[in-house]
Amino acid sequence: MSKNKKIKSGVIVACIIIFVSVAVWYLIHTNIPVLEPKGTIGLKERNLLLFALALSAVVVIPVFFMLFSFVWRYRESKPKGKYSPEFDHSRPIEALWWLIPSILIAILSVVTWNSSHTLDPYQPIASKTPQMTIQVVAMDWKWLFIYPKQQIASVNYVFMPINTPVDFEITSDSVMNSFWIPQLGGQIYAMPGMFSQLHLMATSQGNFSGSSANISGRGFAGMTFVAHAASEQSFLNWVKNVVKTPDHLTLSAYARLNRPSENNPVAYYSKPANNLFVGIISRYMSLNSTASGNNSHSYNSAPTTEMMQ
Repeated sequence: MSKNKKIKSGVIVACIIIFVSVAVWYLIHTNIPVLEPKGTIGLKERNLLLFALALSAVVVIPVFFMLFSFVWRYRESKPKGKYSPEFDHSRPIEALWWLIPSILIAILSVVTWNSSHTLDPYQPIASKTPQMTIQVVAMDWKWLFIYPKQQIASVNYVFMPINTPVDFEITSDSVMNSFWIPQLGGQIYAMPGMFSQLHLMATSQGNFSGSSANISGRGFAGMTFVAHAASEQSFLNWVKNVVKTPDHLTLSAYARLNRPSENNPVAYYSKPANNLFVGIISRYMSLNSTASGNNSHSYNSAPTTEMMQ
């Protein structure tokens, strides 16, 4: 091998080593929420993701290995491969490249079927601790969390006790959106006039980033929230403090909150209007039934008193 070819080969190997090193360093020093689960559902989804990745690697790694080995073996500068112009096909090779993908697809089919039922977002999480309900409303461009039992509400901040199953009841009072806390579990769509559910449970204390996983307009980038998980006692103390908040979430207060706003700060309310969440859903159902062919509505409006009943 000439000196120039040795240098060229050395440069290629060095580039590959540098690329792999940078990629490994990035993965080690970068926080990837879906790979750092802090809840039961998030952990199962992370394991499912890694399993699918490992299964895919069974095909991907050999394919790339053969690609580079064939390129090297049959390169023009120094051919080593056997020249076989009469070669048509090989039954063992064909059987191999059909058999392996078929087996992998069969395995993935079984795993997909089981995980689709196990990780059904509408399915409650089995636990000795009683389940709590938090109602979620996607707005422009913020998140409203209503605690019906505790009679409080918060904007862009949700507090949940650790090791307590939470039933998130989700809807939208704007365009279609998507509710997502990556470290706790997958996303679920929030749609006007519709009711969605997502069951999650945090197993570690801390603050977890939540966001909108669906582009919904100008303020989408700032439509984030904090999901805080702590002990049951900390949660009860927080509830006591929020209950004392002088700002009540009346219908008029909700109408003001429902106006589009970007990067909305965290806010707390006490005494939400009765059946506010149901009224938000019902308003869209009423519009669909009475305004045939007209799907427009005022984003600044609030559910009426009649809808609260």
